[in-house]
Amino acid sequence: MQIVAVALGGAVGALLRYALRELLPSVTEGRVPLATIAANVTGSFLLGFLAITLLQRASVPAELRIGITVGLLGAFTTFSTFSLETVDLIEGGDWPFALLNVTLSVGAALLAVWAGQTLARA
Repeated sequence: MQIVAVALGGAVGALLRYALRELLPSVTEGRVPLATIAANVTGSFLLGFLAITLLQRASVPAELRIGITVGLLGAFTTFSTFSLETVDLIEGGDWPFALLNVTLSVGAALLAVWAGQTLARA
């Protein structure tokens, strides 16, 4: 049942991401990906909010929690999960691991994009 919840949430999240992309075009001649920034910031806020609300304050079935967090927000953006995990590390006093998480996540993602583009161009 959790797989169905993730699939349904993912479908909704992907459609929301697409709609946001259509509503918020890039500005300054395509240099600022406004829709991506909006999705990442919004998704991070929602995951942070829902992590507390759904996990600690409400009695929400696991299928619904996973459908929303992993499915919907996961499809909308994965940056929200990265942000939540980094804040959890900081709040836990694990600043070195938070810094490592940021450095590796951002650095590796940028490197992976570059590598993928380079391979595609070869």
